[in-house]
Amino acid sequence: MRTKSERLTDRQKAIIQFIEKHINQYGFPPTIREIGEATGIGSTSVVNYNLNKLTRLGYLTRTSTKSRGLKLVQEKVAKVNGNRPTAVIPSTSALRVAYGGQIVAGQPLPVPDDSPFMRDEESKIEVVKSMLGGADVSEVFALRVKGDSMIDAMIQEGDLVILRTSDDVKNGDMVAVWLEDRGETTLKYLYREGDMLRLQPAHPTMEAIRVPASQARIQGKVVSVMRLLK
Repeated sequence: MRTKSERLTDRQKAIIQFIEKHINQYGFPPTIREIGEATGIGSTSVVNYNLNKLTRLGYLTRTSTKSRGLKLVQEKVAKVNGNRPTAVIPSTSALRVAYGGQIVAGQPLPVPDDSPFMRDEESKIEVVKSMLGGADVSEVFALRVKGDSMIDAMIQEGDLVILRTSDDVKNGDMVAVWLEDRGETTLKYLYREGDMLRLQPAHPTMEAIRVPASQARIQGKVVSVMRLLK
């Protein structure tokens, strides 16, 4: 019989359900800060306390050296969700790629510095090999999309795009472009027009961005998209 101390609070159930939802949508677990924002917990230490409690009760395993080092214990979590198993990418089929945060599919958004794509080990996420477009894992990185300017390309807010760093970019490729003079990055179709670049959205009411090629750096081209699960 479960003791009172082993019963999950509503807050702990909400944390489990958000972690499950995040993994199902993006293929990797959320950070402590993201958990707090989603569950209305203002303190990361309170989130951490509850994660440690869930770990002790057998609902989670944690890797303390990684910011996203959470794994759900499916048998336990299924009981919280009415015996519905949680969907997790099997570790045997997953590869770890760099995760660079958010990219705007809309008007460009300023980023903190001139190196918008993080490469440290803690920022890496797990994806299946088929999402790499034949590239080596060292040649790809992932970004989460914000905005709807690529909606006609079937890319919506919250989707995860996998990009390959490559010099072989052709007109019409969908790319992440760093705009040096603005300190901004954006996701668009690319077209070279003389010494200018046209960055074309896939949206019926949005206009293209035109910039000198000398003031833009192509960071990578999209090779696959991880869809949101509805």
